[in-house]
Amino acid sequence: MERAARFGIGNKVDVLFLRILELLRKSMYAPINKKIVLLEEVSDHIDSFRFFFQLLWETKLVSNKEYSSFGAEIENLGKIVGGWKKGLLTKLPPQGTGERK
Repeated sequence: MERAARFGIGNKVDVLFLRILELLRKSMYAPINKKIVLLEEVSDHIDSFRFFFQLLWETKLVSNKEYSSFGAEIENLGKIVGGWKKGLLTKLPPQGTGERK
């Protein structure tokens, strides 16, 4: 990758990837309510990562092989995080309908 891209968009992708890892580590040890919030943030970062990684590919800064291989892995990560969040939401007590008895 050329120097300008490596320190520009390449750096952005690196920072997003490291932030995703950091949030996943925090999520492992957080209480359920906090974990759900952290996983939502992870999901947002994964979406941003996909966007910037696609920009790298569209500008020919990563090869088709790298894009398809790493793209599939990030898709799997998104599915895992989404499933984890969905599983946690089913563990929470149901919210009241707002009616008082």
